Amino acid sequence: MKWDFSFIWTAFLDLLPALPTTLYITAVSVSCGFVIGLIVTLSRMYKVPVLSQIGTAYVTFVRGTPMLTHLLIVYIGLSMLLDHLSDKFGWSFNSVSIPMIGFAYIAFSITAGAYLAEVIRSGLLAVNKGQLEAAYSVGMTTFQALRRIVFPQAFAAALPNLSNSLIGMLHGSTLAFTVSVVDINAKAQIVASTNWKFPEAYLAAALLFWGLTVLIERGTALLEKRINVYNRGGVA
Repeated sequence: MKWDFSFIWTAFLDLLPALPTTLYITAVSVSCGFVIGLIVTLSRMYKVPVLSQIGTAYVTFVRGTPMLTHLLIVYIGLSMLLDHLSDKFGWSFNSVSIPMIGFAYIAFSITAGAYLAEVIRSGLLAVNKGQLEAAYSVGMTTFQALRRIVFPQAFAAALPNLSNSLIGMLHGSTLAFTVSVVDINAKAQIVASTNWKFPEAYLAAALLFWGLTVLIERGTALLEKRINVYNRGGVA
């Protein structure tokens, strides 16, 4: 087999139209996952009845099972549930009404939520408890103390792990092709199948993912440097 190195650039250009899909999946999953993770973390740390137990079970189950399993469970299970309810109540809305990328959003947000819950928890635990007590001593409420003092320091401590989670979800988004979402990975397969130049097409996809990863790493490094300028040693 002979490599066609000129085709790598051609394949790279062909993959660019699929780039927004990959970025959308990553951004939506991480954003929604962060909200889920924050709720789960606070409910566990403050031992909210019922919610803390549910949160612990959720984190344990999701982190103990593969992303592909989550996607298939959501895709098949949610479709069956919606179709059943649609038939029972006569709804016009059913599983066909949901775009395929919607299932990826839901499944990957659930996955990201479990992992980010642990990232957020590690960041909060890195903040000295005396910071919270000092906030109470000057009359702040718990919400004010968390927003003004604890969360900024926790964010600084958790930033490297947040970056790793973002990169992990970027790479994990390639599984979306299993539910017919044309992301970078799926587009590479289409390009390769059309031209029978699989190594070149997949290498082009790898280079594109590598470039995105480098951008995330550089962005994180700049943000971390900027945060450390204002850090006065509040994080233990």
